[in-house]
Amino acid sequence: MILRHSLISCLLVAAVLLPGWVQGQDFFPEKGHWEERNPEALGVQGARIQEAIALAIREESDADPNLKIAHYLSGFGREPFGYPVGPMKFRGPATGLIIYKGYVIGKWGEPERVDLTFSVAKSFLSTVVGLAVDQGLIANEKDLVHPYMAPIIPYNPDLAHRDKAAHLNEEDVIDLFSGIHNRKITWEHLLRQTSDWEGSLWGKPDWADRPRGASESWLGRERNEPGTVFTYNDTRVNVLALAAMNVWRKPLPVVLRERVMDKIGASPTWRWTGYENSFVVLDGQIMQSVSGGSHWGGGMMINAYDLARFGYLTLRKGQWKGEQLISSDWMAKSRVPGTAQDNYGFMNYFLNTGRREIPAAPESAFFHLGAGTNMVYVDEDHDLVIVSRWIKNASKAELVALVLESLPK
Repeated sequence: MILRHSLISCLLVAAVLLPGWVQGQDFFPEKGHWEERNPEALGVQGARIQEAIALAIREESDADPNLKIAHYLSGFGREPFGYPVGPMKFRGPATGLIIYKGYVIGKWGEPERVDLTFSVAKSFLSTVVGLAVDQGLIANEKDLVHPYMAPIIPYNPDLAHRDKAAHLNEEDVIDLFSGIHNRKITWEHLLRQTSDWEGSLWGKPDWADRPRGASESWLGRERNEPGTVFTYNDTRVNVLALAAMNVWRKPLPVVLRERVMDKIGASPTWRWTGYENSFVVLDGQIMQSVSGGSHWGGGMMINAYDLARFGYLTLRKGQWKGEQLISSDWMAKSRVPGTAQDNYGFMNYFLNTGRREIPAAPESAFFHLGAGTNMVYVDEDHDLVIVSRWIKNASKAELVALVLESLPK
């Protein structure tokens, strides 16, 4: 009888400490607060967590914290038309959060600091495209994009002062999918970065982004059939952003805020921006088309807690406190490897196919990844989310391995 009473007492204590765990329910943080737990209370080796944190701090990126200087000293700054056209800001120190079973068990740096997150913005972009599919604005991601497109009118206040005769033969609207090749592109091709879209948008030609081979081949090369070749290209990502805004008929940050970020309790401090010249007139309103990264500035400025909330939403397959914010169908599709690139789903879902990228992690793990390195690691097998900002890319796998080694076996 004494043993039975002791067992009941232990379960009652556990119910107070870990209500989600005892009741078999997922824990979700409240707006403005994310509950912290001592690692040992969850059976985690605290010393190992501290090793992981020390590694993340020690392996901080050695790129200049002034991201404009870092840009010009990198390969991006040496590209044709490689100058930034969107806002950039100085970054903070190495920063991160470790979320296990819904609780913060480790943190470092300045997790409340708002910083650029580079290509993690692509995961927010693919999310609003998925929401358009969920809402029926896009019938199917395998549809051709061009039937959905109306003429896009760029906002240019200088037009009233230009020489009309000199520009008589110029188009006044943007047709994103003109030409035989571009008209074969589907939404899925853009999401998987296999479209090989050709053209120029916001002053950035497709061929000028990470150009390959001899310069003589940049302009006249033969196009790859859409869907056959993976090429990481931010001009084409920005094409998707503009096309998605055309379908929603409202700025994408508004869509994201109303349908995702407010509902997951994100702070009011994140901002998703485009470029100084990426404005259009839509339904009589001036709107900025956002960028899907910070290659040329702009993109998503966000703190680590808000990144963790988004990562936690993807961990929970698009569900938050019983509400399915993103359909489970879209979440599953986002993680299907592409035929042209088997470690890439819908952008920017990087997959651990063959456990090549992070050998210590399960193959089912995935991560939202951007330059910096900015990583949101998501691991359903271990109920784990790790946000790591400004870590050397080569060290991210070791960070994840140390955290996994700390977890209960």
